[in-house]
Amino acid sequence: MATRNRSRGGRRRKLPQVQRVGAYAVIIRAGAGKEPEILLSRLSEKVTPEERWTLPGGGIDHGEDPRDAVVREVYEEAGVPVEVGTDARVYSVHQAKAWRLGRRVNSHAIRIVYDGWVPHDAPAPQTMEVDGSTAEAAWLPLTAVTSGEIPTSPLVIDALDMHKPTRKQRLAAYAFITRPSDGAVLLTRISSRGYHAGSWTLPGGGLDFGEHPREALVREVAEECGLTCEVGELLDVHDVNIVGTAPNGRHEEFHGVHLIFSATVVDGAEPRVVEQDGTTDDVRWVPRADLPSLPLLDVVEAALAAEASESDAE
Repeated sequence: MATRNRSRGGRRRKLPQVQRVGAYAVIIRAGAGKEPEILLSRLSEKVTPEERWTLPGGGIDHGEDPRDAVVREVYEEAGVPVEVGTDARVYSVHQAKAWRLGRRVNSHAIRIVYDGWVPHDAPAPQTMEVDGSTAEAAWLPLTAVTSGEIPTSPLVIDALDMHKPTRKQRLAAYAFITRPSDGAVLLTRISSRGYHAGSWTLPGGGLDFGEHPREALVREVAEECGLTCEVGELLDVHDVNIVGTAPNGRHEEFHGVHLIFSATVVDGAEPRVVEQDGTTDDVRWVPRADLPSLPLLDVVEAALAAEASESDAE
């Protein structure tokens, strides 16, 4: 039924119908050992005199793709580049008597919410739009938002109630290579571009589609260490499940399945980092006595445990 209002003469009149379609993004980041944060925009006093934060985004221009609108709006409100997923959730809000831009209207808002993510090296949020609807943008503690400590628009809580980290599963092959002369283990260090930056792991990496695990391992050892290896038997199958921020900045639930193979290289081989600006920034033979002092990933511990188990069996 149409919404009406009384005119000065006592007759009922229709309120203007205003429909607005907007596109927004849930952008969350969380590194290893860090509390999750969400990027939000604070509405300016032009919109509300009270402090209120909302998802970055806004109205879609005529003919504009909603995902393009999110990219544009996030940059205008926060000054950061954003990538947007393909899936979205749609919210419909009808307010028969709403106050908009100094007048009472019959309002219908359609809000399209995507998952978004920004690069690790993105600048600190800075509002680019002058005298607009956004006063500032900031990374805020996710727990403070969900608890209500930070005042937000209903859209934020509604979107977070339905939000789930993107699920990603990765199959990888790793090499457990020891030096015959002293038993030192060949390890690589994860660069700032990777998750668990600064930690040491086994040489190896993800399988390309259709690639045999042994072939993938030979390729990865050559790329990371500059060495040609001969792959031996499968020592163990290790897996890990973590929720955090992927190297591209996306909030993910990650399941890694790791095939650990024994492998050998020629005597006297000296490793070197081959791939530049990748996820490996150092590679070396690590003496057994030095292993406890290094931040090792679980896959290294799994390989050492498999080696010990094999020795006990003999």
